[in-house]
Amino acid sequence: MRALLLIALAASPAFAGEVEVVDARATKEAGGWRFDVTLRHEDTGWEHYADAWRVVGPDGAVYGQRTLLHPHVDEQPFTRSLGGVAIPEGVSRVMIEARDNVDGWSPRVLELPLP
Repeated sequence: MRALLLIALAASPAFAGEVEVVDARATKEAGGWRFDVTLRHEDTGWEHYADAWRVVGPDGAVYGQRTLLHPHVDEQPFTRSLGGVAIPEGVSRVMIEARDNVDGWSPRVLELPLP
């Protein structure tokens, strides 16, 4: 009975855990800022995968969001970019937050100083 319970729990999409932002880079470009963000998540397929990340200011304002349209089961960790992000003058750091389609926004964020 215990073995059956362990097998059922291991198969649960909840065991993919929270998505983690493992690295991020910001580059100032002519049309705004470009962010290259690396995420790690134990994607299990369509039932549980990292589905977005966003750039958030110190006041909680969301400056930009990248939606991820499919799982990355065999590509971990993975990096995706977002350009043209407008950051208000005077902001020197942002937070990078990530989300998965089961657990929502992870409480684990990466604070990124802007160069």
